[in-house]
Amino acid sequence: MDAFDQWWAWAQKPRDSSMTIPSWLHEAVIMLAPEERRDRAKVNAAAKEAEARDEV
Repeated sequence: MDAFDQWWAWAQKPRDSSMTIPSWLHEAVIMLAPEERRDRAKVNAAAKEAEARDEV
């Protein structure tokens, strides 16, 4: 499951779900414009950059 799939699984989860995603992934995706959040390549690229920053 790539970052795009993780994001959308989390975004579409039921309200009572305890599913979580890493904070760096959430922050990376919400920094994108709403229409860019539907672009797999842009979400995955933003996530890759954010994960690299988080590991430093």
